[in-house]
Amino acid sequence: MPRVGIVMGSDSDLKVMSKAAVMLEELGIDYEMTIISAHREPDELIAWTRTAEERGMKVMIAGAGMAAALPGMCAALFALPVIGVPLSGKNLDGMDAVFSIMQMPPGVPVATVAIDGAKNAALLAAKILAASDGELLDKLKAYTAKMKEEVQAKAAKLDEIGYEAYLNR
Repeated sequence: MPRVGIVMGSDSDLKVMSKAAVMLEELGIDYEMTIISAHREPDELIAWTRTAEERGMKVMIAGAGMAAALPGMCAALFALPVIGVPLSGKNLDGMDAVFSIMQMPPGVPVATVAIDGAKNAALLAAKILAASDGELLDKLKAYTAKMKEEVQAKAAKLDEIGYEAYLNR
C-alpha cells in the first residue's frame, strides 16, 4: 500500500523526481508515482488527489516548474502534508517555481524544498511518517549516522594527503 505519492507535471521532470523514489526505496517506504499536468489534466489531478488517502497515501511529493500549480492544487485537495519540489527551468532557473510553491494562501500550506531537491523531499516525507513509525525512525537515524561517517572519512583522507592530492585523486 503506497504511503507516499509522487506526482509531476511532465515526463521531463522524471530525471529529478526519480531521486525521491530512489530515496524512498532505500528507506523501504512504499510509494506511487505518476505524471499529471495540473494545467492540461485538471479533472485527472482532482480524481487522483481526492482518492489518494483511500489508496493509503500519508504524504505527497509534487514536483513542478514554471507556474508550479501542481503542489498547490494537491494541497488544496489532499488533507495530509504536501511537499513541493520546485524544478529548474529554461527561463528563470527554477526561481519562478520556488515562489509559486512558497507563496501559498493561508490555509493551504505546501512544504517547499530546494530547487530540484527531490531527495530531500523524500527525506522530509520519511521524517513525517517516522513521527508515528519507530522502525522508520531507526532507519532515518542509521541513514544520518552513515552520512556522518562518510563526511568523517573524507575529512580524515584530506588530513592524510592534503588538499592538492585530495583534489587530484
